[in-house]
Amino acid sequence: MNRARIPLIVCFFVMLFIAACSPTAPAQPAQTAEPVELSDCQLSAQGLQTRMAALCGRISVYEDRQSRTGRQIELNVAVIPAISRNPAEDPLIFLTGGPGQAATESYLSLSFAFDRINQKREIILVDQRGTGKSNPLVCGYNQDNTLDLEDEDLIPSLQECLNDLPARPELYTTPIAMDDLDQVREALGYEKINLYGLSYGSRAALTYLANYPEHVRTVILDGIVPQDEILGLEVARDAQRALDLILERCKADEACARAFPGVEEDFRELLAQLEDDPRNVSVSDPITGDRVEFKFTPAEFSTAVRLLSYTPETAALLPLLIHQTKESNDYHLIAAQYLIVAGQISDSISNGMGFSVLCAEDVPFMTETDAAAANANTYIGNAQTDELFRICQVWPSGEVPANFKQPVRSDLPVLVLSGEVDPVTPPENGEKIIQTLPNSLHLIVPGYGHNVIYRGCIPRLAATFIEQGSLEGLDTACVNQISPMPFFTNFSGPIP
Repeated sequence: MNRARIPLIVCFFVMLFIAACSPTAPAQPAQTAEPVELSDCQLSAQGLQTRMAALCGRISVYEDRQSRTGRQIELNVAVIPAISRNPAEDPLIFLTGGPGQAATESYLSLSFAFDRINQKREIILVDQRGTGKSNPLVCGYNQDNTLDLEDEDLIPSLQECLNDLPARPELYTTPIAMDDLDQVREALGYEKINLYGLSYGSRAALTYLANYPEHVRTVILDGIVPQDEILGLEVARDAQRALDLILERCKADEACARAFPGVEEDFRELLAQLEDDPRNVSVSDPITGDRVEFKFTPAEFSTAVRLLSYTPETAALLPLLIHQTKESNDYHLIAAQYLIVAGQISDSISNGMGFSVLCAEDVPFMTETDAAAANANTYIGNAQTDELFRICQVWPSGEVPANFKQPVRSDLPVLVLSGEVDPVTPPENGEKIIQTLPNSLHLIVPGYGHNVIYRGCIPRLAATFIEQGSLEGLDTACVNQISPMPFFTNFSGPIP
């Protein structure tokens, strides 16, 4: 069985209001929020055995909110009831990443991090327009439902997808989706809400905060995408930074350094070998067990390394995988990891929605000159940005407010979370946004990568923050006691 290349663009991600200085969207015509009828349901996600009881419903919104004419789409809404019989009146709304993930799916793998919050507060999940069960925008073309992005196939594949989509893709931007979210808030009967934004979801949360500050009580941002960030431009640089930190930690670790001397040079040599001679590999599909044959190029190798950098558990394997591949001249182990990590993310993303966001909110602010400068001296190089430019030549681009890319200013309490070794939303992003959020606190988890809400004492700190609605007295000393997983020196695991 042959498998086409999985897209490189996967998972980029993820205050009292000072009205005069914050970016706001043009006023949207009001859309009456009819009450949502909720009924018992079970949340599930592909690849997860977890099932969760919830109350689910649908709410209709105009696809074109400005004109309030034409197609209406239904948003998929789920409410996780609070454990308490007397819950707080302000729920937590979970905004997920991608862009293109569905909140009702991605929450399942993180739900334990919100157990304390859920004791007294409902958790609200809304599949953003274009994702999950909210009119998903998905492009898939071959027997494995993956988009073939080889040069000669990209344009006709995208055009075919656009012809088949029941949507106007230019209307699936973040500002419009946050107008949807406020309609859901009103329909559910909440005056104030708490926001949690993960990765791209942090951009969504900041957009909601800018446009609807009167309805926000607190905000938690985890893996920050600042409003003025051009998603995609810094992917190669941030990935290189994370890999450098991981390999530097290996060199500083006695066991890892002894097992894998020269691992940085091994990595460079492997990449050079693939550039000269891509390998045909045949590995077992991690889901079906079938043999999968495909060409393993620098693009696949780089994608595997970047995605393995996301968590310390998978990063702990990187020196071993690099060393083993170099010693054996056999790429099957790293190719199998590529299928696992890239396949998991590709299966969870509505890629068309991601294109709609990036082609409206990021690529118009990116130049090829800037991209070349940002990509220089990185192991990914121009692959990500070249792909973005090509996609957005075809994909319809919506409009965002002229001041959409301006930093959000607010005096409301904001807890900002970063992983020190995050390969896609590095800590410098968190440092940037707190400059205009004077009532904020930035916590950096040492040695960790992307998405840290569930790490160590962070769930307790987040719950305390939400409960008191303030950063006052938050004891954060425990964050520096969190340490990453030790490196694997063989496939039996780390040295005890």
